[in-house]
Amino acid sequence: MTAQHHSPLHPMTYSTRGADPATAPAFLAPLDQMGSGLPGSGLPWLNELRAAGRERFAAVGLPTIKNESWRYTNLRDLAKVSFQPAAPAAAAIDLLPTVRAEGQDGPRLVFVDGRFRADLSSVDGLPPRVDLLSLDAALTTHSGLLADHLGRLAAADDRPLVALNSAYLADGAVLHVPANVQVERPIELVFVSVGSESQATTCHPRSLLIAEAGAKAVVVEHHVGRGAGTTLSNHVTEVFVGEGATLHHYKSQREGGGAIHLSHIAATVATGGCYDNFILTTGAKLSRNEVVSRLDGTEARTHVSGGYLVRGSQHADTTTVIVHAKPNGTSREVYKGVIDDTARAVFQGKITVCPDAQKTDGYQLNRALLLSDGAEIDSKPELEIHADDVKCSHGCTAGELDDDALFYLRARGIDRDTAQGLLIGAFLSESLEEIAEESIRDAFQGIIAGWLEEQK
Repeated sequence: MTAQHHSPLHPMTYSTRGADPATAPAFLAPLDQMGSGLPGSGLPWLNELRAAGRERFAAVGLPTIKNESWRYTNLRDLAKVSFQPAAPAAAAIDLLPTVRAEGQDGPRLVFVDGRFRADLSSVDGLPPRVDLLSLDAALTTHSGLLADHLGRLAAADDRPLVALNSAYLADGAVLHVPANVQVERPIELVFVSVGSESQATTCHPRSLLIAEAGAKAVVVEHHVGRGAGTTLSNHVTEVFVGEGATLHHYKSQREGGGAIHLSHIAATVATGGCYDNFILTTGAKLSRNEVVSRLDGTEARTHVSGGYLVRGSQHADTTTVIVHAKPNGTSREVYKGVIDDTARAVFQGKITVCPDAQKTDGYQLNRALLLSDGAEIDSKPELEIHADDVKCSHGCTAGELDDDALFYLRARGIDRDTAQGLLIGAFLSESLEEIAEESIRDAFQGIIAGWLEEQK
């Protein structure tokens, strides 16, 4: 495969509207101290990608609430913390999350504080010719593949945090499924944040998922925390779904109470392909999941759904963009959330239908359940339609538990906590039905059940 080289860097003037350039030096100073210590520093195309990311972030810094996309999520407090890159962690990890039945094995990559841990990982159960490896290793063995794909979808010009990730680009997961190959067992990617109790730490994992024409795979991401330190995880994932290929991509985020979890997923889907994404958020002090899915072929499909359960003073932001670029595309989006105490949730969902995308069918739904007077939901659904033969709809509601339903259950001898849990579980079931794989649906149902049990 011939490497696609990026164009040479040239001086650019970046708009700082909705960003704070004064926040950039603190995040870039540790990077400058590393010098050429990052993996793959001998690759010209990678050096260009990193330099472009650094240049962009240096010019704009962190986004602010004056940026419309960040209107409801304020990163101001991040600038007050002195984050240092997490050191390669040798911490003992005794229990890893999984969607597999007890005693069942399968392919799994594990990353601790953003760096690959071979001793906890395995590629057993993969079909021949399927590549599953760390980005660090792939920079040596699959440089051409990476040069053709990294930075194509997640552009540093558009998003400051993607730029920061590109500047620090070092490790993450790489999956390449060749044409017409089907991976039967779910591939698990586990990201563990350990950090340090004495120092706030940050990591910037970069992942690449490629399913070529006719391929099929299921990827499950687990994001969990160990330890009580302050951690910032800034993830970027680029997803390429070929003609007639199907990629199911499921994610659970259960990081600790001192964690900041920022994630950007950029996907493109070719003719007849399907990208299926589901994100379940229950952890982190502050989290934001961005998903951008572009239907770049006729009859392409995408499902972008999920659930969020937050309490205390948690803040969870879900921001999605679905772009219908070609005719006869289908998109479906179902997000449901439960918010308690003084927690705050954000849902921003935008469907764009381009002029050539006739016969588009787009559906979007966001519903939130508020369990307390202090709970808050900010919801902004959007439709931007530039074609005249389409079927698109969106809905957004927020409310409390049904008092009549609660009374009905309690009148039959069910205590209040159990009754409330039953109603919440029923409320979330519609979003869980979007998960095509039964074993993963059951595993995510177990995460919700655990959250409800802690709620009592």
